[in-house]
Amino acid sequence: MPLDQPKLNSLGLPKAPADTRVVVAMSGGVDSSVVAAQLAEEGYDVVGVTLQLYDHGAALAKKGACCAGRDIHDARRVAETMGFPHYVLDYENMFRESVIDEFADAYLGGATPVPCIRCNERVKFRDLLETAKDLDADCMATGHYIQRRMGPAKAELHRAADPVRDQSYFLFSTTQDQLDFLRFPLGHLPDKAATRALAARYGLPVADKPDSQDICFVPNGDYAAVIEKLRPGAGEPGEIVDMEGRVLARHEGVIHYTIGQRRGLGIGGLSEPLYVVKLDPGARQVVVGPKSALATRLVPLREINWLGDAPLASRPEWHVGVKVRSTRPPREAILRPKADGLAEVELLTPEEGVSPGQACVFYDLDSPRVLGGGWIWRGY
Repeated sequence: MPLDQPKLNSLGLPKAPADTRVVVAMSGGVDSSVVAAQLAEEGYDVVGVTLQLYDHGAALAKKGACCAGRDIHDARRVAETMGFPHYVLDYENMFRESVIDEFADAYLGGATPVPCIRCNERVKFRDLLETAKDLDADCMATGHYIQRRMGPAKAELHRAADPVRDQSYFLFSTTQDQLDFLRFPLGHLPDKAATRALAARYGLPVADKPDSQDICFVPNGDYAAVIEKLRPGAGEPGEIVDMEGRVLARHEGVIHYTIGQRRGLGIGGLSEPLYVVKLDPGARQVVVGPKSALATRLVPLREINWLGDAPLASRPEWHVGVKVRSTRPPREAILRPKADGLAEVELLTPEEGVSPGQACVFYDLDSPRVLGGGWIWRGY
């Protein structure tokens, strides 16, 4: 390295930590709290920011979700413990317009949305990131379990070292410009126990705080109740029919069902179990069939985000690994770009329960690198 070239700090920036301002997105949980504490201890100019995303009064009575009143309080306590400034930003209207409204409308349209991806894409990594730049930050750090590595061409997104905690599925829509500004200090840790050990070492009041389980604005995982509140009349009754159109039972609203669902159909006395294979909101029908009817090989995608080195359209097809659900390991597939920002994935081994509204995330077959992804938008 030339003598006049500044040494890179631990965040990959050519400045001393004290001259490097880092905005840390703090949810109030242990992960982002450890990130903020670690960077503060290393001497960075840390600014903690917590987003109020939905009704504060309702949030105070609810446990187990991010961004609630208790979590804002916890984030503030961590900032006080480590001695850096902390701000709460009211993003309630932005969150409702960018995430909650689409969530409700997607369910009404028979899709199964993933609002956490939209929140990262449209609120945290778009609006909050711009706010961080307005605060003259050099970068923004989060507590996500994913890795940012410098490749030969540019910053790359890689899966977390801990496959159990890996959040790459929920961050596939991170753009290259965002990735250049973002940092993920926890992605290299071997497991969550290592994070909690750091929290204990820093003396953080959230060291033993349980992980959030629910989508933050969906208490107890009751999606239908939230949708009916947001869209009165959404739970219109209809028919459960087989693949030939024979009526088997009645239901109390398409919003209560998802593709691949088996339990709670209220259909008994059959020789084989039935699964939800299609939702038809227009006809208010839930279509059920055998498990074999769930097998999907071709998956149409839109809103593609591509993080590969060569342009996506530079090849007619790419051999990649893909995830069509967050809990499944990547499976080998062929990705074919189409016109107008569309693409198609051909799964070499058919997957069950592929649903519109879910994400399909692309991975390099020979490394942990994340190549982007797209949104599943209709069935064949």
